[in-house]
Amino acid sequence: MKTNMTRNTTGGRGRLRGLLLFAAMLCASAVFAQQNMVKSPIADQDLVIRLSELTENAIFYPVDIEGTRLEILAVRAPDGTARTAFNTCQVCYSSGQGFYKQQGTVLVCQNCGTRFRMSQVGLRSGGCNPVPIPDANKTVTGTTITIPRDFLKEATIIFARWKRT
Repeated sequence: MKTNMTRNTTGGRGRLRGLLLFAAMLCASAVFAQQNMVKSPIADQDLVIRLSELTENAIFYPVDIEGTRLEILAVRAPDGTARTAFNTCQVCYSSGQGFYKQQGTVLVCQNCGTRFRMSQVGLRSGGCNPVPIPDANKTVTGTTITIPRDFLKEATIIFARWKRT
């Protein structure tokens, strides 16, 4: 009687490849999480952002104003300037999904997929861009950016249906 047996020639290499793939996925998710840092929320007060914490990775600042959750994104642009904008898309905000997440060196609208360069944060108005926060509506010192509560309250209308996930 003859049996036909096949030998597993990959041995432990298949398991090793699986472990390496799993480790790579963990690293990638850690980098993605780092690039999408969300700070602790504040409620019904001015938002104060320390310039020293800004890098090329966007930081998202949740603010609750009278029960409406807003989010401000801040980033250090490639030219070294600090940039701020509301984390909602000027076109997609009414969908509730018009917010941005950082992927690599760009922000991506979670509703329509439009990609937006960090160098344009706070500068571009109109289209599928984060809603800029004009210089007249914030105070910048050598160490902080302060966005007043009253201005944030005016912006609650664009966050009425906002559902960041």
